[in-house]
Amino acid sequence: MGDELCARAELTCEWVTNEWDSIIPNLQSGNYDVIIAGMSITDERDEVIDFSQNYFPPAASAYVALAADADLKGVVSAQVSTIQAGYVAESGATLLEFATPDETIAAVRNGEAVAVFADKDFLAPIVAESNGELMFVGEPVQLGGGVGLGMRESDTELKAKLNAAIQSMKDDGSLNALIEKHFGPETAKF
Repeated sequence: MGDELCARAELTCEWVTNEWDSIIPNLQSGNYDVIIAGMSITDERDEVIDFSQNYFPPAASAYVALAADADLKGVVSAQVSTIQAGYVAESGATLLEFATPDETIAAVRNGEAVAVFADKDFLAPIVAESNGELMFVGEPVQLGGGVGLGMRESDTELKAKLNAAIQSMKDDGSLNALIEKHFGPETAKF
């Protein structure tokens, strides 16, 4: 999707990988120009950086555990600096944060956490491939305003180009096709 957005916006893009917990500071420092990392649009983040329109609709977050009766007020793992981590911290549960989403799943499997709280679309294939070891528990929770591209507040021209590219992908259906291809037919689309 990033490659297609760059082509439609007539931008030459170079992809770099960055640790999640320093992703916004590195954007602000000028180490790169755009965040395209599944970052949910939230009011708190929007006070610090600017966002494009969403390129992924608001999706549910969910809990996954080893047992149907997992105590969701116990120790719950989440990826550091995510909207899910913020939700767990405010829920009355004990938050156990990890740098990567894979570590949050490992914490449940090795008994460090009773459940993980993350994007349901991320968790669904992991649950499906676990042969019944992992299961969804509790109710899904809607968080955030979808996923958007993060950029510096001052980059108004870049934002306009990327918004136009996202809108063109929504208009011609190619964005929904990519969402379905990578996340399955049950995933929310535009």
